[in-house]
Order: sequence, then C-alpha cells, then structure tokens
Amino acid sequence: MAGEWRERPLGELTDNFDGVRVPVKEADRRAGLYPYYGASGVVDHVDDYLFDGEYLLIAEDGENLRTRNTPVAFVARGKFWVNNHAHIVRGNCEADTRFLMYALSTADIAGYLTGSTMPKLTQGNLNRIPLLIPPLDEQRAIAHILGTLDDKIELNRRMSETLEAMARALFKAWFVDFEPVRAKAHLPSPPGRRPTEVPKGRPTEVPKGGDGGEGSAWPQHILDLFPDHLVDSELGAIPQGWEVRSLDQIARFLNGLALQKFPPSGEHSLPVIKIAQLRAGNTIGADRASSNLERDYIVQDGDILFSWSGSLECVLWAGGPGALNQHLFKVTSDTFPKWFCYLGIHLHLDDFRQIAAGKATTMGHIQRHHLTDAKLAVPPMALLRAADLVMAPMIDDIWRLSVQSRTLATLRDTLLPKLISGELRVPDAEGLVEGTQ
Repeated sequence: MAGEWRERPLGELTDNFDGVRVPVKEADRRAGLYPYYGASGVVDHVDDYLFDGEYLLIAEDGENLRTRNTPVAFVARGKFWVNNHAHIVRGNCEADTRFLMYALSTADIAGYLTGSTMPKLTQGNLNRIPLLIPPLDEQRAIAHILGTLDDKIELNRRMSETLEAMARALFKAWFVDFEPVRAKAHLPSPPGRRPTEVPKGRPTEVPKGGDGGEGSAWPQHILDLFPDHLVDSELGAIPQGWEVRSLDQIARFLNGLALQKFPPSGEHSLPVIKIAQLRAGNTIGADRASSNLERDYIVQDGDILFSWSGSLECVLWAGGPGALNQHLFKVTSDTFPKWFCYLGIHLHLDDFRQIAAGKATTMGHIQRHHLTDAKLAVPPMALLRAADLVMAPMIDDIWRLSVQSRTLATLRDTLLPKLISGELRVPDAEGLVEGTQ
C-alpha cells in the first residue's frame, strides 16, 4: 500500500454538529416537506429544517449498531431536520464526507459501543473510531466511483416508482373507471376522480388515429379501442362487450412448499424465498433448499409473488432465482398478460389487507375464496393485446431496473472494501465501473 495512506481517528477528520440537533415528539411535529431523520434514516416529514447542505448522519443508538442490517452511516442532502438519535458531522478540510460514509460502512465499531441492553455510540467514542485515510484527492476519486454506482441504483429506484405509478394510474383509468368509454359517451368521470393522461414518453405501437375531439383527455386511437357505452353488471356499470371475472379465473395462484421438507443436498441448492425475502427484495441470509424441485416452484426474476399471510404484499420479484416457500403465491396466467394480473391484484390489495387485519386471533391471512370474491372487468382480447403494447414495457422495466440495481450493488459491495483498504487502486476500479454505464 502506498505510504500516503494513514490511520486517523474520525474526530480529526470531521466537524461535529450534534449541538444543533433538536428532537421533536411525534405529537408536536407539523407535517411538511422536509425530511426528519433518526438513527436509520427518514422517520417523518416536517414543516421546518435545521440543516441545509450535505452532511453525514451516524446512528447514535439502536440495535442496528450491532446487527448492521442497514447502514449505520448515511449522507443527507438538502434541507432537513435531525433528532438526537443520529450524530451529524461533515468532513473537514482533510476529508471527503461521502468517503467517510463508505469508510465507516466497513469499519469495525463493536469495541466503541456501550450499553448492554440498547447499544449506544457516544460522541466521544465516535471520534475515536480509526479509519484508514488516503490523500483528499484519492478520497474524492474513491467516493466518486462508489457514488456513481449508488447514484445509478437510486435513479433506477425512482424510475421504477414512476413507472409503477404510471402503470397503476393507466390501469385504473382504462379498466376500472373506463374513462375512454365515458369520454366517448360524454359521461362524467366517477366522483372524486380526475381524468388520467396517457403516460408520456413511453413507446407505443397502438395504431394511431386522429384527435379525440374537443374536451377529450384521450387521443382518437385510444378511444377507438373502447365501446361507446356502459352496461349493468355485478360490478356495476362496465363497458359493453366486457365481462366480469374473479382473480382466480384470470390467474393461477400457486402456493409455495413447506421447504423444510426439501433440505439442500449436494453442491446445488436454492435460497428460500419467504415473506422476509419478499419484503427485502433479496435473498441475503436466506435459508437454503434443494434445487431438485418441480419447475413451477422455482422463482425467477420477473415473476409475480403475492404473500397471502402475515404482511400482504404483491411484487415483481427481482432478487434472483429461488425456491417458493409456503405462504407465498406465485401468480401466472396462460391467457392474460402479466401486467393485467399484477395490477389486478394491487387493485384489491387494500381490501385483502383489511380482511387479514380482521383475523385478530390468528396470523392475518386471506383464503382462496377471497380471490374468488375479488372481481375485475375484463375487456376483449383485442383490446388487451393493444394495451399490452403500452403496459408490458412499463411493467417489464420495473423489474429489469431492479435486476440491474442488484448487479450494480454487487459490484459496489465488491469494490468497496478493496478501495477503502487501498488493495484496489482508483484507475483499476474506474475501468470496472465504466463497463456498467
């Protein structure tokens, strides 16, 4: 290692702003736009701020200081408020703030914690934590390399959120509120609903026609796909020519296996996907099961997973291959597109959660008859095929962006300890990162 790398205590590298922190009880907080940070990140949003700029927040207390399940140090930017559960520092003239975040992520802080019941990292002990520090220019270069990966991961997350919101809004407009039908029939939107705009900037090959006419929120080529009036049904008014089907008529809901009965054997095994993995979006630390399972019980990226017990969630899985555990449905359909099944479940998800919450004496869950009771208005296949040209790219991009982020996170986690220790030098790491752009 080059001789210019030196071990320094954190206190020599930072300016501390703990004295500026102000805790506010939840009952006294006023809702607003500014993030309110605690030991592990944003816990609320308030109507005022204490800090404006880029700072490093480091957990002061909490079990996470021992378990390190989430980062103990993270950068906060812009205007925000901090309570007294997080130290707040900034790199001084000798240190880059973001580099310090990455250095702390690999530092062993166990010997600096106090408290037998609730771990605590005092300001004095925080300042004593030793870090291996290169010259400032190299700190910035290392932070830029790792930050480039983190920034891309964050961009992917925001893009996925936007795509999901667009897909849900469009699904509701077309297949729940039937806005194009109402526009053609000159009917008002349902109470409390504003007309939804067609998502901008998405590829579409739906055959185009002319303008939808004055006052219409939909172009003519969209209106042409829909009938011009509604008819009565068990769901209420639905477009003429459509039918009502239950969720379990639209898709197959395959319940997972009791995978403790399929222990791993030999060199090949699969991570077990349980509710915890579903919520985390990955299989880090998961149990293992035999890979010798029926193909239907093996989960792949892009599959729809729906937890029907405990914490009811429905996701587009992007955590890599795994084995489907009991209490999870893998949702598939040979007839209907993936997006129709996925968004159809989400349409009823709040109702399912209420049903599960009502089972006070047992772990909250739904039963198969609840899938039968959940209905959707189903259009003719010709309309579904046309809508697929718009909806499928959005839904596929959601999980593909998550898969890309998983790859980027793996690269970041591989590079981080090597860069922070000086084992890998900046030019070599830059070449690896450039290959991901």
